[in-house]
Amino acid sequence: MITHHFSDNLYAKECLFPKGSQIVQHRHKHDHLSILAKGKVKVVVDDEVFDIEAPHCFNIKADKHHGVLALEDCVWYCIHATNETDINNIDEVLIKE
Repeated sequence: MITHHFSDNLYAKECLFPKGSQIVQHRHKHDHLSILAKGKVKVVVDDEVFDIEAPHCFNIKADKHHGVLALEDCVWYCIHATNETDINNIDEVLIKE
C-alpha cells in the first residue's frame, strides 16, 4: 500500500509492504532521504548490500541504483524535494530513466 504526503516543496512516499516484498532497483534524479520506520530490510545501493533495522534514516545519492527486500513487515518512507503534487506524474518527475 502506498500513501502520498505533500508539504511545501516536499513529497513523502509512504510504503507498507509485507515480509518478502521487494522494491525493484531504480534510480532518482536527485538525492533523497529514505526512512525505515518499522521492520527490517536488506538494501542494495549499486553493488553495496546491507541490512537495516527500524528506526533508521539515510541519504540515497542521485543516480544510484537502489532496491529493498523486506525481511519483516515494513513501513518505509522516501522523502523528495519537489513541487510536483500530482501522484500521476510524481514518478516521472523523480525517477531517472
